[in-house]
Amino acid sequence: MFLLICEALGENSEDCLDFAMIPEVVHNGTLMVDDIEDASELRRGKPCTYKIYGVDIAVNAGNAMYYLPLLPLMEKKAELTAETLRDIYEVYVQEMINLSLGQAMDITWHRGIANADSLNEKNYLQMCAYKTGTLARMSARISAVLAGASNELVEKLGSFAESIGVAFQMQDDVLDLTGKEFGEKKGGVGRDITEGKRTLMVIHTLKNADNADRKRLIQILNMHTSDQTLRDEAIALMQKYGAISHVRRTAARIVEESWSEVDRLLPVAEAKKKLKAFAEFLIKRTI
Repeated sequence: MFLLICEALGENSEDCLDFAMIPEVVHNGTLMVDDIEDASELRRGKPCTYKIYGVDIAVNAGNAMYYLPLLPLMEKKAELTAETLRDIYEVYVQEMINLSLGQAMDITWHRGIANADSLNEKNYLQMCAYKTGTLARMSARISAVLAGASNELVEKLGSFAESIGVAFQMQDDVLDLTGKEFGEKKGGVGRDITEGKRTLMVIHTLKNADNADRKRLIQILNMHTSDQTLRDEAIALMQKYGAISHVRRTAARIVEESWSEVDRLLPVAEAKKKLKAFAEFLIKRTI
């Protein structure tokens, strides 16, 4: 996304290449730490980093990856204006704070620290905007700053990227329940059920289900079970109330709405097509 936005703004993507690593490396650091927090077994079909090297090494490596990608900014600071450097650092700090807030919300809900069963769609979308939308938003905003975009366009591109990140999380949640190949790479279909996560599908089901089904879904989620029969029962309850199709429609809608805000502001037509195609791929992917 970083280089696509540079290109769409008329900037030479090669000039942005050294800085494209910032959100990418940070993202991989968050995955290493997230796997520990979720007690995950697999990442992309292989044992999680902490399972191979231990929690201490994984935490240290993940934290280091939050800051290592800033080295190009220090090495190339003579090539950037003081204002550009200031704006990039400000974006980075803002989004890293948001990232931690989003993860805290997610942990609070699935650990039962807060009453997760009273959540609504707005609560979920805010969590996703912080947790998953943050790195996409960081990528878009930094690339727009490097390309010399106006403050308005920087923020609108950030909002568009955020919507992609949120929709990506929604599709991730859907695939966790429906994607056999996806599930195999994460430790089985319905891993989010084992973790007790209140995804948008869960929230939709709890809102629309009758009392018996509502209680049963909450009961299964609170078991944190790895029993596939129970996980399949929970998935069937969500399908019964149309939760999966609802989430797919919601993901497509939020991306389309945010795209309409930036479409008219991007100057390079061919790059715009690539950017939109990339967004559509992320919310329609099957793995």
